Amino acid sequence: MRLASLLLIAVTLAAGCAGTGPGFDTEGVSRDLEPRQAARDGITDRRVLWGGTILATVPQEETTQVEILAYPLDRGERPLTDRDSRGRFLAVTDGFLEPADYAEGREVTVVGTLDQTQTATIGEAEYHYPVVDTETIHLWPRETARRSEPRVHFGIGIGIIN
Repeated sequence: MRLASLLLIAVTLAAGCAGTGPGFDTEGVSRDLEPRQAARDGITDRRVLWGGTILATVPQEETTQVEILAYPLDRGERPLTDRDSRGRFLAVTDGFLEPADYAEGREVTVVGTLDQTQTATIGEAEYHYPVVDTETIHLWPRETARRSEPRVHFGIGIGIIN
């Protein structure tokens, strides 16, 4: 009976840890393709899973365009913004996304298909953006503490409530 109880606790804990991400559909995703390479080679019709930080959000008549600075993703598909960037890309999604929510600096992860390459100017330089026709765009919650900080604390104390 004791072994069954321990096994039940272990399974419950493992199930709790497994459900920590948004659960992206990664079937057919080109994991080795980065935005810089896609733009340089003019690659289209490939399914990608990319993420990064928002640089700008521009609502248009029937879609919203989000300019994103790409970063590698962790195991939960969240951008690792402490790493070197992988280039920029544009994510185009149907409908309206609120620019106040999809604000500069927010982290997103996108699943979609490369549609085209679009040219724009950054400063005085011409830049080629791969454009992702978005199936899913996940806006990550803002963090109050850095992910690299330890989350376990030990100590002894007394709390007094007035």
